[in-house]
Amino acid sequence: MKNIHSFHIPVMGIGFTIDSPLKVAQYGIDSVISLVDDILIEKMRKVYSEKFEVPYQEISDKVDDFRAKRITSYLNFLQEQTEAKFNQLKNITSVKSKALKEYVDMLPEYSALKKEFMKLTEENVDFFTVKDWVRTNLKMGAIDVNIMTKVDKANYQNKELLPIEYNDAHAALRGFADSNLASSLVLSAGMNPRLYSYISKFNDFFPDENGYIKKKITLKVSDYRSAFIQGKFLAKKGLWVSEYRIESGLNCGGHAFATDGFLLGPVLTEFKENKEILKSETQKLLMQALNEANKVLPKNEFALKITTQGGVGTAEEHSFLMEEYQLDSVGWGSPFLLVPEATSVDEKTMQKLAKAREEDLYLSNSSPLGVPFNTLKGNTKDAEKQHLIGKKRPGSSCPNKFIALNYEFKDTGLCTASREYQHLKLKQLDTLALSKNEKKQKYNAITEKSCICVGLSTSTLILNNMSTKKTGMGVAVCPGPNMAYYDKIVSLRAITDHIYGRKSMLTRTDRPNIFIKELSLYIALLEEKVGSIKINFDQKQFRSLIKFTKNLEVGVLYYNNLFKNQKQTFVHNKEALLNLLAVEHEKLVLIGLKIEKL
Repeated sequence: MKNIHSFHIPVMGIGFTIDSPLKVAQYGIDSVISLVDDILIEKMRKVYSEKFEVPYQEISDKVDDFRAKRITSYLNFLQEQTEAKFNQLKNITSVKSKALKEYVDMLPEYSALKKEFMKLTEENVDFFTVKDWVRTNLKMGAIDVNIMTKVDKANYQNKELLPIEYNDAHAALRGFADSNLASSLVLSAGMNPRLYSYISKFNDFFPDENGYIKKKITLKVSDYRSAFIQGKFLAKKGLWVSEYRIESGLNCGGHAFATDGFLLGPVLTEFKENKEILKSETQKLLMQALNEANKVLPKNEFALKITTQGGVGTAEEHSFLMEEYQLDSVGWGSPFLLVPEATSVDEKTMQKLAKAREEDLYLSNSSPLGVPFNTLKGNTKDAEKQHLIGKKRPGSSCPNKFIALNYEFKDTGLCTASREYQHLKLKQLDTLALSKNEKKQKYNAITEKSCICVGLSTSTLILNNMSTKKTGMGVAVCPGPNMAYYDKIVSLRAITDHIYGRKSMLTRTDRPNIFIKELSLYIALLEEKVGSIKINFDQKQFRSLIKFTKNLEVGVLYYNNLFKNQKQTFVHNKEALLNLLAVEHEKLVLIGLKIEKL
């Protein structure tokens, strides 16, 4: 069945969408929860069990395989409770049921479902016919889960290394695989061959004779080549990628996995033009693998979805992406941080986000993963970090250790944001014969790492009145650059009105076009790369910069043709878009000249 809505809510941080399905699934809206933090997951199961008066039995960290078991229990709980809410909505006692009205009202005007319902009510058909129609046609939103493939820390028991199945990402995968959910596993942060191979241990990821897959795989990617490589790798294991979710490399929230200058528009075009090749090539490998493993060979062809997310901000952009690139859904992230009915953000953080402007949103080096991280200036986690630096005790106590992935000083791993790691690294720095300036730079690079695996869940603890004694009150938040143009806390109905063009929630008129914004971010990144090159510059770096520049040149030409040829979309500001594009191109030409002089 086709999606009820043409948008989805992507995973945001660790805690911001941790309970989103309980808030939005009953309205047919898909959302994604993070499986990083099993401690938070267990706490949320306790909170909601008490709220819904459901018996709760703690899964302590003394229990064997506690991480996977906590995740399975929470996911089963989410399914039971969202289904109960949804069934309550479907079990209407009146055509004027408030919940039913909310469900239908939020649908886009072009929705066949909405048109059918309006027709039924206009024709005054009897109540039981409407009730049957509701039961047959309404669909619940998906409870999808996200695993960052690289966050796969090894674990120990009594100082003995546990088998790889107990690694964090492996255990999270098992937690999802053992759950009752029929939904998607969204894999992000690149390929992890061992984790991908582990998926094949679970039957729910394999198709039945009709091609139905209970637990689907979604790959979050930023370019076609990477998608094709990963898709083929999984197909050789008998695993089908049901969806490729293309995210902008820079115009997104959270970690920014920048491409070599490949821009969203050209990437989406490449997927559109090569979708059938991608599908047929991977399907061929898949059928061969299933046959060799003596597994069921489906009679029907597999479905393949192409979706996107990152930086979309208006109904016009949403519609354009859907139609131009023949997409199945568009993800809306950062604006949902201002929707209390959809996400979990504490009041103070929400107010900070509403007041944020361009200069308050920046790409930082604060993530211990070593990947640039979109963040909000003045967030309380950074303030907490600066306070500790001021006390000459930099670094976090590292209570959760989810990103303890550095093995420089300890075989069991340390997080680069931890006090232990920073203490050892600074001691090492003291022994180096460096200038005062060089030492200062290296000191800042060491101490700027922030404990985001705690910070990204603290907001949820505060909102639900849970103890922050162990974690502290510091909140990290990871909105994309798009957040600057949203300044109102709104309802779920209001944001769906905005997405579908019924009513705008933007008060500013200076928001840049999604494509222009991403291009400007990439040009700024290129300029930064060129500016940071000083000594030991080699041919490899030079070739990399040339390739980056050429890819951006291709992108500029693509957008120039795209905007010029538009007859319906972007026509009201076509000239302004072309002028802005020319400005960005001029910047690119000047950077190109700098690179040539190198």
